[in-house]
Amino acid sequence: MKLFDGGRAPNPRRVRVFLAEKGIEVPLVPVDMGAPEHKQQAVSSRNPLQRLPVLELDDGTIITESVAICRYFEELNPEPPLFGQGALGKAKVEMWQRRIELNLLSSVAQAFRHIHPAMKEWEVPQVPEWGEANKPKAVEFLKLLDAELAQREFAAGDSFSIADITGLIAIDFMKPARIRVPEECTNVLRWHAAISSRPSAAA
Repeated sequence: MKLFDGGRAPNPRRVRVFLAEKGIEVPLVPVDMGAPEHKQQAVSSRNPLQRLPVLELDDGTIITESVAICRYFEELNPEPPLFGQGALGKAKVEMWQRRIELNLLSSVAQAFRHIHPAMKEWEVPQVPEWGEANKPKAVEFLKLLDAELAQREFAAGDSFSIADITGLIAIDFMKPARIRVPEECTNVLRWHAAISSRPSAAA
């Protein structure tokens, strides 16, 4: 088994944080996305979309998409449960994981990809207006999330989950996307500080 890893890029990091929370070690194959090595044969032969991370199992089976990889490891190693427990717990984690991914991480990614000069050769066509349009979308969702976090410690309830990991990745990605968490979002800032202090955040 080996994991083709893209360094500080959001989705490869999301899987590494998840694995660190589980205490699982998987051999990493570093891929320099700046090169861009993810467009070369080693990755493109395994994932025609040329995206990372890519998990290759011992029998050669390939799993792509970060949440799918995390779900695979959750099934093999159910403790600690990072996708929730019971029907309701799992539904809540799925709900907040999707909300944070679609309304925050995606908006931040669009802002970064369409505005940052380093992405000009990657995002063709690069549409700066679309990037700028996504900045307030991310901020508005943070305000919604802030109200929710006034009621609980973590994104989906009283336990740390993949929804929190996605939130950590999204907020950290806001810096290169040049978006700030509003000062009034004190619950988001408290939550982000708490999940950033977990050892897994350094993965």
